[in-house]
Amino acid sequence: MHELAPNLELLAAIRETEHVTRAAELLGVPQPTVSRRLAALSEAVGTPLVVPHGRGVRLTRAGRTLADAAVRALAVMATGVREVREEIDPGSGRIVLGFLHLLGRSLVPALVGGFRERHPGVRFSLVQGSREVILRRLREGEIDLAFVAPLPSDDPDLTGTPLARQELMLTVPAAHRLAGRRRVRAAELADEDFVTLEKGYGVRQITDDLCAAAGFRPRITFEGQESDTVRGLVTAGLGVALLPGEATAPLQGVVEIPLSPAVFRTIGVVRPAQLTPVVRAFHAHVVSRTRDFGPEFSPPAENKRSSHGGENSL
Repeated sequence: MHELAPNLELLAAIRETEHVTRAAELLGVPQPTVSRRLAALSEAVGTPLVVPHGRGVRLTRAGRTLADAAVRALAVMATGVREVREEIDPGSGRIVLGFLHLLGRSLVPALVGGFRERHPGVRFSLVQGSREVILRRLREGEIDLAFVAPLPSDDPDLTGTPLARQELMLTVPAAHRLAGRRRVRAAELADEDFVTLEKGYGVRQITDDLCAAAGFRPRITFEGQESDTVRGLVTAGLGVALLPGEATAPLQGVVEIPLSPAVFRTIGVVRPAQLTPVVRAFHAHVVSRTRDFGPEFSPPAENKRSSHGGENSL
């Protein structure tokens, strides 16, 4: 195989010209070099690849098979080179963007739409999943940028920039004993059944940490992969949940109650060390446009004191 790889163009040129001299001219090398390389290839595969034919040469059946494969391989490489050039072109590249399910409602469309107004040739591939999965795929190079919450704090290969905060609310059925409360402390939930997202999701991590800080482990009855599903299970009376507050009126049948102290999650953009020009341009756009996020988001003001005596920012 190592003898064949450098000679793909030679095989393709022989297939096109059926003439050693013309193939040499096409490749820009001396004719004796082409003859020696053909002989070496024939020896490597164990059978002649060309035979004399008039004033030129003709590919043998083995030679035709290899030459056809060489043409296909060169076409694949040409496509790869074109895709690489598109990747690094800020005006027409491609960005693979990973994000949590809930962020696909407003944050991702707003940022992608705003960027494409100025760069209409840029293409996006969107990947949704849990925080754990998105960060793993980012580390492995399958994703260019990611929106997650909370930001990773102990990964030397990734850098996170806070973009916004989102308050997490206790979501309960409308007939729940706490539904009429203005605020609820986490310790009051020790005897409740919880509906949560699966492990690996940021909201699940925050829920577990909050309950642990209050001195109990949540009694989990159902786990899901999307917040809308969890909210629906709460509506059905199957438990309570800690979820991002709705920008509009909550789903009928549930009540959202702020926690005391308030709990926020910090949403940010996470990047690896190396970025292509088009990804770097989009990253700069994202960091500069946090003011345009929807009403369910607030600026990432860490350690800011609230009017009700304090908050937890996670």
